[in-house]
Amino acid sequence: MGDRLKILFLCTGNSCRSQMAEGWARHLRSEDVDALSAGTETHGLDPYAVKVMAEAGVDISGARSKNVREFLGREFDYVITLCDNARETCPFFPGAGRIAHAGFDDPPSLAAQVDGEQEKLAIYRRVRDEIREFVEGLPGNLQT
Repeated sequence: MGDRLKILFLCTGNSCRSQMAEGWARHLRSEDVDALSAGTETHGLDPYAVKVMAEAGVDISGARSKNVREFLGREFDYVITLCDNARETCPFFPGAGRIAHAGFDDPPSLAAQVDGEQEKLAIYRRVRDEIREFVEGLPGNLQT
């Protein structure tokens, strides 16, 4: 367990992107990554994120939205911001070996601009799949 990378995925509300990243890391990389997620705020768990992750075989329904303050004092190999707001709001994280950024579109914001359920789900699925690809390539695809 000591050899596993400790990663904190950080987003604004810990409702969607960071939850997806944590879910993928736990599902795909549990042998070599110890993943957690948090937000600079807490917005609750996004039901569309839960739905599209379940479609891909990853259950995040038991997750909860966590504030980054819960993890102050903990050490991480990487703190990875997944949105520009988190990168700008939390540029310094005590206990982080490295801070990296990997920006992804915000599904709730984009989904608010379309009307149909399938169009909304398509946005969430696209971002879900992009995050999966990113997590599969950790840590080699990190830019610090």
